[in-house]
Amino acid sequence: MIMTPKSGLFLGVSCVAAIAAVGCVFELTSGNPEYGSMITGIILAISAPLTVISFIAAVADARANNQ
Repeated sequence: MIMTPKSGLFLGVSCVAAIAAVGCVFELTSGNPEYGSMITGIILAISAPLTVISFIAAVADARANNQ
């Protein structure tokens, strides 16, 4: 597979969103989130689906440019 700048950008967004999601899970399970439970939960609710969507977009773009 050949990675294009577009698929690289999607993959980068996926990595950052995954790190944010994991951080939010740790913050919420610690019992005392730094930004509060509501804001941390919102960040988690946005970053978890964004991880999956951007990863799928990166793979789809790389496969489309491979042909």
